[in-house]
Amino acid sequence: MQPNETEFSQLSATDFEMLGMDHVAYVKVVSDGTSLKYAVHAADGSEIALMEADRDVTFAVVRQNDMEPVSVH
Repeated sequence: MQPNETEFSQLSATDFEMLGMDHVAYVKVVSDGTSLKYAVHAADGSEIALMEADRDVTFAVVRQNDMEPVSVH
């Protein structure tokens, strides 16, 4: 069953942050000035990993850990 808009509007900010906490990983490109890396973050914004691999490898690692990677720009 899909939650409706009313159910989401009743969530606290903390509850909203926890949505997808164990299922979604946000991946963004970061630069240290000389190379590109991929930062992997949990739904609450905490950093899980900083990968020096390319995007495909980073997404594969996230999936191997039973999470769905989502690109963040």
